Amino acid sequence: MAQKRDYYEVLGVSKSASKDEIKSAYRKLAKKYHPDLNKAPDAAEKFKEVQEAYDILYDDQKRQAYDQFGHAAFEHGEGMGSNPFQGAGFQGQGFSDVNFGDFGDLFSSIFGGGRRSRQNYGPRKGDDELIDIRLSFMDAIRGKTISFPLDYEEVCEACHGSGARSESDVITCPDCQGRGYVRTQTRSLFGMMSQDVTCPRCGGKGKIIKNPCDKCGGKGYTRIKKNVDVNIPAGIASGQQVRLQGKGSRGENGGPNGDLYIRVNVMSHKYFQRDGNDIHIEVPISSIDAMLGTDIEVPTVYDNVMLNIPAGIAPNQILRMKGKGVKAMRGNGAGDEYVHVKIVTPSKLSKEQKELLTRVRASLNAKDDPQNDFKRNFSR
Repeated sequence: MAQKRDYYEVLGVSKSASKDEIKSAYRKLAKKYHPDLNKAPDAAEKFKEVQEAYDILYDDQKRQAYDQFGHAAFEHGEGMGSNPFQGAGFQGQGFSDVNFGDFGDLFSSIFGGGRRSRQNYGPRKGDDELIDIRLSFMDAIRGKTISFPLDYEEVCEACHGSGARSESDVITCPDCQGRGYVRTQTRSLFGMMSQDVTCPRCGGKGKIIKNPCDKCGGKGYTRIKKNVDVNIPAGIASGQQVRLQGKGSRGENGGPNGDLYIRVNVMSHKYFQRDGNDIHIEVPISSIDAMLGTDIEVPTVYDNVMLNIPAGIAPNQILRMKGKGVKAMRGNGAGDEYVHVKIVTPSKLSKEQKELLTRVRASLNAKDDPQNDFKRNFSR
C-alpha cells in the first residue's frame, strides 16, 4: 500500500493554519480535482485525498489526534489501544463511515449548484461607466456645455427589450417551463448528485422568441451613435463628476441602461491657482507704490476689481479680497481671492531719477534706516 502523504502537505497549508485557511485551501483543491470538472485519470484519487485531509484537519479533535499520532491515529489493528478514534466509526482508508454534515452546502458554494446559486433572469439594470475629459481652467469656473460623440446600446424602442415582433411571439420555454433552469443528475464519488443549471434552450430567460423583432433582430437592444450635449456646471473642480442618466452599459432582459459618469480634469492656469473655492494670484507692484501706497486693478476669475495697496506694504504680503473667489456650485456664497504682492525694484534709472532718490534717502532720518537695527542687534 502506498504511503499516505502528510495531510498538511495535501492541502498546502502550514501546521499552524487556521480553520479558515484550511477551508479556503480545501475549496480551491476540491474544485480543481473534482471528477466532474477534471478529466485527468488521477483526478478522482486526488479529490478523495483532499477530502480526507480536510475531514481530519477541520475537525479539532481529529486534528489533535493526527498531530500527536499521525496517520496511525486512524488505523485499526493490534497495538493501537491508545488510538482515541478506535471503535468510533471512522475509517482512515475510506469514506463509507464519514459523516459529511453540511458538505452539500459547501459543495454548492464551490461549484455553483443548488437553488441558492440560481440567477435572477428578470430585468436588470446595466453597469455604470466612467470617462474622463479635460476642461480649461476658465471653463470649469464659468461652466460650459460640451458636445462629444457617444456610442452606446439602449433598449429597442420597437420591442421594449423583449426581442420579439409582438407579445404573442414570446412563449414559455418548454424545457424548463419558464423557470430558467433545469435539474441535472451526475454520478460522483458520493453517489448521484442533483444540480440546477441554466436551461440550455432559453439561456436562462425562461422564454423563447418565435419571431424576432424586425428592428433589433431579436437582441432586444439597438446601438446608438450620436453627439450628446453635456452641461458642465460652473465651479466644478478636478475629480468631480457629471452624470448622464441611461448612457452607460445596457441592461439585461429589458432592464434599463446604467449611467455614464463624466469625470472632469481641470487644466492649470498661467496666473490663477485654485484651492477649493479660493483663488490665489501673484500681482507685481513697484517699490515706489509699495512705499507710498496706491490703488491697482486686479483680475479675478470673473472680472477686474480695484484693490488698495497700503503704504509701506512688505514684500510677499498677502491681501484678501472677500467673496472674489469661485462661486459655489450649490447654494450661495463664493470663495475669496488672495493677492500675493510681489515688489519689483527697477534695475535701470535715469540720471534725474537717481538724483531724486538720492535726496529722498538723505532726507530720511537715521532711525528709518533698517541697517541701524541690523548692525545694533547682530552678533557672531
